[in-house]
Amino acid sequence: MPLADTLLRMAETPRLYLPRWSDQIIAEVSRNLLGKPWNKTQERVQRRESVLRTHFPEAWIEGYEPLIGMMTNNPKDQHVLAAAVASGTRLIVTYNAADFPESALAPWNIERQGPSTFLINLYALAPDIFTRKLTEQAWNLNFSLEALLRKLRINVPGFVEYFCQEQRIDLDS
Repeated sequence: MPLADTLLRMAETPRLYLPRWSDQIIAEVSRNLLGKPWNKTQERVQRRESVLRTHFPEAWIEGYEPLIGMMTNNPKDQHVLAAAVASGTRLIVTYNAADFPESALAPWNIERQGPSTFLINLYALAPDIFTRKLTEQAWNLNFSLEALLRKLRINVPGFVEYFCQEQRIDLDS
């Protein structure tokens, strides 16, 4: 969950990017959070959605459903690509390259990036703001920055390596 927290913090004011999602995307995420390995309670999942709606009201995409059948990516993720197209999104951040092949994205001028690359690019966009937000996240979680980076290294090792080089942080000492 530290990665999701990091991504959402980077979308808060001052905003480094605008997240985009639909009710269908959030419902899918919620179902996943209720199951293994997360096993979140229904109350926590509902609270998460409520917080997203409160803090990111402009992130919600509507009216994408007629486009779903035009998408050529994996059928189970066509709704994601359709929502991106409908909202004018130019980037999908995912680990799941197989379900979002370039051949399905190119006609819509949409790029796919993994989370490490996305975070590296956000850092390059505004290193001071990014570093401040990451430091605040660590502080809010009662972690040192190094402890947070060790947790993030599980999911975004490329980003953590890059960030540590840029900031001259040694996590292994």
